[in-house]
Amino acid sequence: MIPINDLLLFGLASLIMVLSPGPNMIYLISRSLSQGKKAGIISLLGVVCGFLFHILMVSFGLTAIFFAVPYAYVTVKFLGVGYLLYLAYNTITSKNKIFDANQDLKIDKPLKLFNIGLLTNILNPKMAVFYLSFFPQFIKPEYGSILGQSFQLGIMQVIISFTINLLIVLSAAKMANWFSKKPIWLRIQKWFMASILTGLAVKMAFAKAK
Repeated sequence: MIPINDLLLFGLASLIMVLSPGPNMIYLISRSLSQGKKAGIISLLGVVCGFLFHILMVSFGLTAIFFAVPYAYVTVKFLGVGYLLYLAYNTITSKNKIFDANQDLKIDKPLKLFNIGLLTNILNPKMAVFYLSFFPQFIKPEYGSILGQSFQLGIMQVIISFTINLLIVLSAAKMANWFSKKPIWLRIQKWFMASILTGLAVKMAFAKAK
């Protein structure tokens, strides 16, 4: 099993990731603002199923890699560090405003809402890169089953993502109004997230395998 300290660090990283603007967040906010909270929740369920798809693919893939190349995680670690630094840079330079989402979407039925949420996540290449580069930072062969560790991280990430996104869906209108009146907090948020991502990258770069 993964040590509690590593799980807490992974939980922090997952929290920062879900708070970073991306296709999933933009879609959920857009749908919530245009069609209401119920539509946002249905869309969120589709997004969560997309997370499960990525987790299953990456978990079985990592298991195969680790068995084929025992020291593969050392190489993948630095790919993950590079990806975190890229995210930090992208967070600072991005001009996207979280709550400038499209509020004029047409009204869709529940099944379509779910499917769009699912496909938005599955077809988002950044999610696949995130899992492939990030999971290996916390998986060690000496901790036991690689597949079990992957599922452990995956379940934790899904719970955190679902909880935060649900809060965003339920409070999208109020948050959009608040941030529109206080744009400086969006800039503070960007630099705060970039700092956390950079700190995680540095910590992982200097972490030694046991």
